[in-house]
Amino acid sequence: MNKQRILVVDDEEDICEILQFNLVNDGYEVEVAHSSEEALEKNIASYDLLLLDVMMGEMSGFKLAALLRKQKSTEHTPIIFLTAKDTENDIITGFSLGADDYISKPFSIRQVQARVAAVLKRTGGKEVADGNSKLQFQDLLLDIEKKKVTVAGREVELTKKELEILRLLLAHPGKVFSREDILSRIWEDDVCVVDRTIDVNITRLRKKLGSYGRHITTRTGYGYCFDC
Repeated sequence: MNKQRILVVDDEEDICEILQFNLVNDGYEVEVAHSSEEALEKNIASYDLLLLDVMMGEMSGFKLAALLRKQKSTEHTPIIFLTAKDTENDIITGFSLGADDYISKPFSIRQVQARVAAVLKRTGGKEVADGNSKLQFQDLLLDIEKKKVTVAGREVELTKKELEILRLLLAHPGKVFSREDILSRIWEDDVCVVDRTIDVNITRLRKKLGSYGRHITTRTGYGYCFDC
């Protein structure tokens, strides 16, 4: 089984060394870059997770993340921000850029290890680990590795959260997931997300899937499921 690959981007060399040493011991393949510019010289799409510092030189971690989210090859690459900026506005900015987690400095290495494992488990996907990289129902196809959804061969543009919700439901047809289930699997525990957020994402997802949207059904009082 191939090792999951992590890129640590931080202008503090000692932090890079500590993270690399401990994450390698956890069984990951880890590379480092000491600036956003240096990171961009690498094949970022080849990594399973990025650990980004926010306060770096000319291009901040936020700017790097925004750039990566605009590129097809990296728009769904998981990102954890590591930063001393921990105000509410900074955290909101991080998550609005599609961050999967946000860890404030100073941090314990055990905390980082636990959160890295949690993000990779959530975003890596059991379907890929089992060798099944595609989920399909009739003409609805979700390519997990390419992070791409098509209906009758036509690509459907989904946000990261919409794609993850579809992936969860499509991988377990007929199983009902409560809003709490969906929140715990797709959003971090420490992120303030209300039930209405799930409803809004489901509504948008149904609309984008056209006729297939009706297969995402509501079980009143229980949650949502994908009915075949």
